[in-house]
Amino acid sequence: MTDATRAEVCAAAVADCFADDGEIFGSPMGTMPMLGVRLAKLTSNPDLLISDGESLFLGGVPPLGAKADVVEGWIPFRRVFDVVAYGKRHVMMGATQIDRHGNQNISAIGPFDKPKRQLLGVRGAPGNTVNNRTSYWVPKHGTRVFVDQVDVVSGVGPQRAKQAGTAATRYNDIHRIVTNLCVLDVRGAEDTLRVLSIHPGVTADEVRESTGCELEVPGDVAETRTPTMQELILIREVLDPRSLRDREVPPQ
Repeated sequence: MTDATRAEVCAAAVADCFADDGEIFGSPMGTMPMLGVRLAKLTSNPDLLISDGESLFLGGVPPLGAKADVVEGWIPFRRVFDVVAYGKRHVMMGATQIDRHGNQNISAIGPFDKPKRQLLGVRGAPGNTVNNRTSYWVPKHGTRVFVDQVDVVSGVGPQRAKQAGTAATRYNDIHRIVTNLCVLDVRGAEDTLRVLSIHPGVTADEVRESTGCELEVPGDVAETRTPTMQELILIREVLDPRSLRDREVPPQ
């Protein structure tokens, strides 16, 4: 669809991250990840188990910001750890920094002993990345986000997981990184960032210039697909009628 906005392209790209997961707990954090997961639930992966982000498993798929319409289970915070521990979960988090080896930082900026900015702390990032398939959403792709080395390792990339041993690599899977410019993964012999697709209207040079670390951009890199008519209707009329998506990725 040629009239899809950049935010709607991103929503479909997030949905594609969860398309092949099957019956697994989709655990998005933030507006765009939640929109994409709910879009996947209604299209490519109806077996996906979703929650309200707090304590309820949802039987239905309500719009963003609306109360649960159908509840099929209860998952208070203490029970989340039962799911985290054995891999049947795909979490999508944000990232203040991501380095070329797929390590993520949401903890602090600057030297560890005297940071310039204190952020969230590592929170659940180490456990998520070691135990569950993990993807990231970055609403503003820039050189301050994509760096050679993160200041604090919160989320663990595949290279560090391998160094830690088999207990850390069993479920470690940095699946996708979706940004407002492109879709990436972490692959190759050295487990480094690679561009899988570039969003319509964005050039490879723009992606390179907006990235502060070495980045593999294949010569035949694909263009990120645009949402189908069905997906656009679901995004605009069912899942996000208040256009909350545009607050994260403003119309170009």
